Amino acid sequence: MPSVSETYIENRQRVQPTHTNNYASAHGGNVVKWMDEIGAMSAMRAAGETCVTANIDELDFKRPVPQGDTCVIESYVYAVGRTSLRTRIRAYRESPRTGERELTTESYFVFVAVDADGSPTPVPELEVAGERCRELREEALAGEPDEDR
Repeated sequence: MPSVSETYIENRQRVQPTHTNNYASAHGGNVVKWMDEIGAMSAMRAAGETCVTANIDELDFKRPVPQGDTCVIESYVYAVGRTSLRTRIRAYRESPRTGERELTTESYFVFVAVDADGSPTPVPELEVAGERCRELREEALAGEPDEDR
């Protein structure tokens, strides 16, 4: 049984001119792609299976990631259903010289585990053992989008 902290992945992408919009900052589509890719990796760690995107909830762009900065993507699975995995994903802009970081984008993605035929397949339970696992899970649950909206 995988734990929440075992699904935690952090990856970096340097924002190059080919990644930018007319305002010399990361194009939103690129940021979403990077978030989706890292989120899927977290989901696959938890499921032990290939995972596909089923839902992206309330994708909020708070500030841009300028060209030349690094886009840091942080992802982890915090809850599972029978075949689904709820994943918290955040993006930060990071200065490559100082390491200074600022939250730019955040969302909750749901992935579904699929078998070789592309059919949904069950996922194992998620272990929430240890302080780090509990902190990550509680933080994700506290920030979940309101279902009543």
